[in-house]
Amino acid sequence: MEVSIRRPAGKEELEACGRIMSSQEPWLTLRRGYDHALALLKNPEREVYVAAVDGAVAGFIILAMGGALKGYIQTIAVSPDWQGRGIGSRLMAFAGERIFSESPNAFICVSDFNPDARRLYERLGYKLVGELKDYVVKGHSELLLRKSIGPLEGFKP
Repeated sequence: MEVSIRRPAGKEELEACGRIMSSQEPWLTLRRGYDHALALLKNPEREVYVAAVDGAVAGFIILAMGGALKGYIQTIAVSPDWQGRGIGSRLMAFAGERIFSESPNAFICVSDFNPDARRLYERLGYKLVGELKDYVVKGHSELLLRKSIGPLEGFKP
C-alpha cells in the first residue's frame, strides 16, 4: 500500500476531509459538525495535509505552526475504512518531521473518552503534560500531550 502525504488537491479533497472528521468520534461528542470541520480545514493560518492511497483521501492532519504552542497538531482523522492500517501513525510521523524542523516541541490534545488515540500518541512518544477540564464540552477533559527533542532555548531549526 503506497501512502502519499501532501497538501489537499482542491475543494473536493477538503470536503472529503470534512466528512471524515464530522462523521466520527471524538468530534460527534465534541459537537463539531461538517461546517466546523470545513472552517478548520480552510483556515489560512493552518497547514493541512492529506494521506492519500491510490488518489483517495484516507485521512488528514491539521498543524498550527505559530502561536504559543508552535507545533500543535490541531486535528488528525482517519477514514473508518482505513483505520488500523497505519495511516494515523504515518500522519503523526509526518507531523513530527514537519514540526521538529521548526520547533523542538510537538503538542496534541486528546479527549479523555478517546483512549485508543491516547495509546497511539503515547506509543509514539507523547507524554501527558496537562488536563483541560470542561474545555470543549462540559463533562469531558482534553488531555494535552507533548513530544520534545529539547527545550526552546538553544534550538536551531
